[in-house]
Amino acid sequence: MDVCICKNKAETGASAAEYGAVAIKQAITAKGSANIILATGASQFEMLQSLVARSDVDWSKVTAFNLDDYIGLPVGHPASFKKYLQERFVANVSALQAFYFVDGNRANPEEECQRLNAIIQAYPIDVAFVGIGENGHLAFNDPPADFDMETPFMIVELDEACRRQQLGEGWFTALDEIPKRAISMSIRQILKSRRLVVTVPDERKARAVKSVVEGEISNLCPASILQTHPDCALFLDPASASLLRPNFD
Repeated sequence: MDVCICKNKAETGASAAEYGAVAIKQAITAKGSANIILATGASQFEMLQSLVARSDVDWSKVTAFNLDDYIGLPVGHPASFKKYLQERFVANVSALQAFYFVDGNRANPEEECQRLNAIIQAYPIDVAFVGIGENGHLAFNDPPADFDMETPFMIVELDEACRRQQLGEGWFTALDEIPKRAISMSIRQILKSRRLVVTVPDERKARAVKSVVEGEISNLCPASILQTHPDCALFLDPASASLLRPNFD
């Protein structure tokens, strides 16, 4: 795992976007197209803002997937991940080859998982832009996460720490408004990505970052599994890196 500690949150997002954009262009040069994963949440604001500003990426050759979304949350809700990515990404780039969203409002969530699982088999992921939760989750894989699940997308139960993070970030006004289930990309599917671009600013993520970088690999800190990936770059700001040992400065 390569760790990059940037000067501030804006530089963290810009550096992650630069790194990811280069990887996307390399994939397009090598095989004529690129497949990517995009995460949501407050940690991705600056990264996405920088990524969509890139004029050197041919987005018409890019197919995208989102990591996860709540089950039963209307698309018009401020916390909808589809709404988030439509407004912050899709609306700000030239026409994509395709974007496959998670539909958490499908009558049968299991059928939605099956739909996505069938699609993603044809799109090996070149670059995954992800974050880390305050509880160490990766996507909506809360602790104790399933490190062995081979299925690309699955239904998960959200723990209270995860839901409180969403409340703290201002996406909801009360804890009981937050759905308790979601459709999430599995850990193993995320790790199949050729390159991982992990953007994690803010002091509230510092303890999780320390566990991911310096701790043992454990499903109690799901993102610690990133240590096993051969091409993973972690972009931090001084606040999120504040608990790391001095040799990471």
